[in-house]
Amino acid sequence: MTADAAESFGIDPEIYRKRWWTLAVLCTSLLIVIVGNSSLNVTLPTLIRELGASTSQLQWMVDAYSLVFAGLLLTAGALGDRFGRKGALQLGLLGFLTACLGASQADSATMVIFYRAMMGISAAFIMPSTLSILTNVFPPHERTKAIGTWAGIAGGGAAIGPITSGFLLHHFWWGSVFLVNVPIIAGALIAGHYLVPKSRNPDDAPLDVVGALFSIAGMVTLVYAIIEAPERGWASAETLATMALAFAFIALFLTWERHTKDPMLNLAYFKDPRFSVASGGMTLVFFAMFGLFFLITQYFQLVLGYDALGAGLRQAPMALVLMTVAPNTARLAHRFGAHRVVAGGLTLVATSMLLLGLLTVDSSYAQVIAAMTVGGVGMALTMSPLTASIMSAVPPNRAGTGSAINDTTRELGGSLGVAVLGSIVSSRYLSELREVTGSLPTAAREAADESLGGALRVASQLPAGAGRALAHNAQVAFVDGMHMAVVVAALAAATGAVIVFRKLPHEGGHSAMPERAPSELGTPDVAAEHGVPSTPSVVT
Repeated sequence: MTADAAESFGIDPEIYRKRWWTLAVLCTSLLIVIVGNSSLNVTLPTLIRELGASTSQLQWMVDAYSLVFAGLLLTAGALGDRFGRKGALQLGLLGFLTACLGASQADSATMVIFYRAMMGISAAFIMPSTLSILTNVFPPHERTKAIGTWAGIAGGGAAIGPITSGFLLHHFWWGSVFLVNVPIIAGALIAGHYLVPKSRNPDDAPLDVVGALFSIAGMVTLVYAIIEAPERGWASAETLATMALAFAFIALFLTWERHTKDPMLNLAYFKDPRFSVASGGMTLVFFAMFGLFFLITQYFQLVLGYDALGAGLRQAPMALVLMTVAPNTARLAHRFGAHRVVAGGLTLVATSMLLLGLLTVDSSYAQVIAAMTVGGVGMALTMSPLTASIMSAVPPNRAGTGSAINDTTRELGGSLGVAVLGSIVSSRYLSELREVTGSLPTAAREAADESLGGALRVASQLPAGAGRALAHNAQVAFVDGMHMAVVVAALAAATGAVIVFRKLPHEGGHSAMPERAPSELGTPDVAAEHGVPSTPSVVT
């Protein structure tokens, strides 16, 4: 396809010629967000020593990012559609850069929490913008390949974060975990100024302020309930009340969107299985992925005894698999059908989880990485077709909203994966360990019962024989809990495989956006039948 031919799809020839450079900027921006969400976990022990952070403060350093990120995604995507996606991207990058500079110089845990929340707000503007700009820069026949690259970065970045943080902590002070982002973001800002085109929804529809407020309230409350549930108990009065409040806000949002003249989210999208089934599949994929990273990081460090850098490096093969396989899934989806490729990927994810259920306290690294590689291939096979399917159901002038829904399903799935699987591990761990910690002093018993890390600290202070026995029993209890958790994850993935195979349209994952240009679709009514607005997104 020539640059002149790209004009038939509403793409300026000069923009078309620079499209792969534009994709590089978008993927760099995306990587900053993903790494920012996953890199802090290995830094937490250092922050305890350096800043005297409490357990609650550590939790909020991690959760503040996720909470505001998930809550603002839909609103930020809609704002990008309305006022300009490039502007939303640049604003988000500038805010992220400022937050990284501030966090690197923070002298208290409270300040780190504040800047992490600022990063989450910024990320909510960056992530939807990257995918919505992508869909407006690439013509249909190249779009799925570009989305595959985008999805590979999104998946691999989650594993790259711990590796980067482990390396920096091994050689520099804790603030370097944040400061390393500054030159990368600055480069993305400068390159983006020249390489990223402006695009927006040409319809000057009024902002759906009420819908935005209900969506923010609903998502923030829901994610908060999920985050707090493992600590408070899933059946506790506080958790149930918070969940009820979240669903009430979401119900108000859906009711408002159904009846308002200019909704932020057109609920008719969910009638399209390309959108609804793919969104559910994406949630299940990230449920398994983030749950896996959460458990494996602890298994590497607290059971097999690797340090933070060693644990991060041992996850590198999975990141490599994700980033290598995902860009090539478009051809498989085109040949075999998106429903088969995604269902096959989810089946591999379920298989990976069952293989992880065979691990013991002295399993070899080869056994672990074999299971992770199977899971990595499975996840890579799902993410690109599902993302393309979601975006194919949304008209180009609403690409920011579609991208935000795609990102929200990822964030919700990841939060649920960590919370649910973490709760299962904690419950089994506690029930088994109580049988061996009854004779310990109260303070030591409570520390050992709280977590595997606490039990290992207590064990190091006991006489040699007693310490080794406690450490071994605690590790066995954790691994037993992990076995239960991965079975739940396997069942979720297998269920998703069946639903996707039966319900996802066969072509859903390889045709992101209609194959014909808006100008070829004729009248507005004919264009609407193909999901294309009569006035496509403005790209200049």
